[in-house]
Amino acid sequence: MLNIALFGPPGAGKGTQSEFLINKYKLFYISTGELLRKEMANNTKLGRDAQSFIAAGKLVSDEIIVQIIEQTITENPHANGFLFDGFPRTNVQAYILQGLMIKLHTSLNCLISIHVPEELSVSRLLSRGQTSGRLDDNEIVIRKRLKEYYDKTLPVIDFYREKGIFYEVDGTIEVKDVTKQIEAVIEGELSKRLFNILLFGYPGSGRGYIGKALAEKFGLEFVATGRILDQEILNRTDIGKHIKEAFAEGQLVPDEIAIRIIEERLENSKNVKGFIFKGFPRTLVQSYILDALLQKHETKLSKIIELVVPPLDLITRLDERSQNHEMQEGELTTAQIVKRLREHEIKTMPVIEKYRQYNHVVQIDGQGTFDEVFQRVSLEVESGMKNMS
Repeated sequence: MLNIALFGPPGAGKGTQSEFLINKYKLFYISTGELLRKEMANNTKLGRDAQSFIAAGKLVSDEIIVQIIEQTITENPHANGFLFDGFPRTNVQAYILQGLMIKLHTSLNCLISIHVPEELSVSRLLSRGQTSGRLDDNEIVIRKRLKEYYDKTLPVIDFYREKGIFYEVDGTIEVKDVTKQIEAVIEGELSKRLFNILLFGYPGSGRGYIGKALAEKFGLEFVATGRILDQEILNRTDIGKHIKEAFAEGQLVPDEIAIRIIEERLENSKNVKGFIFKGFPRTLVQSYILDALLQKHETKLSKIIELVVPPLDLITRLDERSQNHEMQEGELTTAQIVKRLREHEIKTMPVIEKYRQYNHVVQIDGQGTFDEVFQRVSLEVESGMKNMS
């Protein structure tokens, strides 16, 4: 999701640039003024509450504004992102927006300010007033509006400058050149984003083969925790010794070890476009761990894919693989295969259901040849990557 706040004094040309951003990046436009008018026109509770403030000659409270913004965001879950115009206007609202973004599991990518000197703003607005007929396009009102803008906006700019997501563009040049500057800022932000895939599926669904092929095709890092754990044992590392001991006692690998391994991959993988996770998370606890690890590294899951294969096909595949010694534990009995499938059902299906509540889990038919399945998954990944830009 791409979230942008667009700043600029009256006369900076925000309207023109907003239209470009909405069309280019398929953003949902959020103007607090427009949202308030819509709520009041529809006579909603929030609209009536806002009207009571206005009737009393007061500014609409931040509490009402943030509820309207949250409602707008949650009602548009499939938006590619949001463009905030006129919000946040104050330092307090900057904190409010940050808290709201955290609640909604997203963040503001950048605040772009179109810089225009005061005298140029006045000149532009006076010129507009000659044709617009707007009563507020006179010099006294214009300068009052500009003073209010600068008094309130500077602390907000400092807030986002400290976070490293504030960008200023020159608004005195040709409109098309202002647009190019803004586009360069956003493309720079998009280039930093990782595309992270969580690959689910029962044992035998082909996650390993598909995951490796996807990583090679799209420049992603394939993080298959099972293979990483095996490698640690083979390399006789300190972590490998702990893993071997856990396996010998019939225990799962402690979560703290899995955390260390995944965090090392996140930190040490350079020049990758994202990660594909297979085999982790297996439990609800691990799903919260992965979410937190990704957030720590300022990224998140981009696509959650579940390969769906009928149970009888899974049993057939696992039986063939074990007879061909593709599985580490050697040939498996039917009872052992069914046990593995049941363990997945008990431990991992609740994880998928959790993600279904907050993310869109894409189910893909895992039947057919490898090329057929890979083609279906690749199309889904390509679609997701396009939606990032």
